[in-house]
Amino acid sequence: MTDTTLPPEPALPPEPALPPESAPTPESAPTPESALTPESALTPESAPTPESAPTPEPAHETGPTTGPVSSAPAGPDPHDNRRQVLYWRLLARLFDPEEQAALESASLAVVEDIGLPSALLDPGASVDSVVQRHPELADELDGLMAPRPEPDGARDRAAEVRRAALASKLLLNVFSTGSGTVSAGQLARWQSDAGRLERALGSPPGGLRGARAAALDGGGLGPELGAIEADLVQRMHLREVLADPALAARLTPSMSLIEQLLRDKGNLSGVALANAKALIRRYVEEVAQVLRTQVEKATAGELDRSVPPKRVFRNLDLDRTIWKNLTNWSPEEERLYVDRLYYRHTVRRTTPQRLVVVVDQSGSMVDSMVNCTILASIFAGLPKVDVHLIAYDTRAIDLTPWVHDPFDVLLRTNLGGGNDGPVAMAMARPKIAEPKNTVMVWISDFYEFDRSQPLFEGIEEVHRSGVRFIPVGSVTSSGRQEVNPWFRERFKALGTPVISGHIDKLVHELKTFLT
Repeated sequence: MTDTTLPPEPALPPEPALPPESAPTPESAPTPESALTPESALTPESAPTPESAPTPEPAHETGPTTGPVSSAPAGPDPHDNRRQVLYWRLLARLFDPEEQAALESASLAVVEDIGLPSALLDPGASVDSVVQRHPELADELDGLMAPRPEPDGARDRAAEVRRAALASKLLLNVFSTGSGTVSAGQLARWQSDAGRLERALGSPPGGLRGARAAALDGGGLGPELGAIEADLVQRMHLREVLADPALAARLTPSMSLIEQLLRDKGNLSGVALANAKALIRRYVEEVAQVLRTQVEKATAGELDRSVPPKRVFRNLDLDRTIWKNLTNWSPEEERLYVDRLYYRHTVRRTTPQRLVVVVDQSGSMVDSMVNCTILASIFAGLPKVDVHLIAYDTRAIDLTPWVHDPFDVLLRTNLGGGNDGPVAMAMARPKIAEPKNTVMVWISDFYEFDRSQPLFEGIEEVHRSGVRFIPVGSVTSSGRQEVNPWFRERFKALGTPVISGHIDKLVHELKTFLT
């Protein structure tokens, strides 16, 4: 019998493995129903390495992706790196006089790359000298560090690097003053650079320093700039500078310089004394001009309604006129008929008033003393205002005969020494003729020690007699003046809180009462 068993079918050849280029990624992997059979699995040689493994998709994206996924993180912004280099150099030069070669070379490369002069990195070059050689920078420096509105679009990173380079120059020149003796030229250069910084911050030169800042409402940098300037003045051989007219002419009067001159005036003579007086007079005139403007702007006392208003157009009270005539409105004609016009009262009371100013001559009160001495002279020029001025330390002196000339008053003061407030009160009280028409301004830090209670009792008695008593601790923009807390609390309970801060507060108080 013939064997009819069929021969076995030949085995199918295994399916070739996919090459690495066509290996499915996890994102394009088939569903379990169509999973690859073991025969089609990737070989170890063709498996993706960890370096080439795709990064997982963010959680907020849905659905598979078929394209390659980039795994390289975004690099740092080169503009940010440049700004950091400039600011690190600034900090290094401020806190360490030694030059850091790596930061200097990197900063030089940044400055040259953005098209700015390398003189910006020279700490010995003043800002004015840089501007003289490169006039195009003048407009960029003005308002450079003032608050700016937020940009609507993308930030201009390149412009920020340029501003960082210019701001670093201003800050380094102003806040890095070194040590040792200071010449008149160095002080003048620093004052010029400080003026540039003030303009960059949106203030006029001198607007953040000294007494002028009080009226101009300086910013928070005022005390720091004033302290640096005071340190430079103390390190300067002032007597030698004043003895040379050429060097003295380079000095710019400031509160720190005036304080030093007032302290040292007893040791000056001849040309030095004449130059010192000229500087004091210049400063007094500058401050007087600012304070005079403040006095003119202040509210001028209580209206005198017993005097009929002057019937001129500028005094017409339009709102009141319309309100009073609304009953005459004609709806048919849509017209308002006016029977009577109403005018504003502009005449103010001019009752003769007396101002008694008592000034503590201690060195810590020099700012307030200068301001209030000048302010007293301004009010002394007003009609029907009788001004008396008393200065005291352990003794009291009546400066009323010179009150119209604050320059003479300052020359007659002696900064320093102790305090004896009761002695000054004994001289001031006889000047109170009509308490209801008298205001007494007492300028002091009120550190009287064992004389505190007698002084407060005298002040309390004066206040209860009807005198308007105004204690003044500080009338500068810095607000650094310290007032004895013991007195501060008692003045507050008495209803006469201490005025400390901007001088316009004192101007308003005096103008309201005196005119």
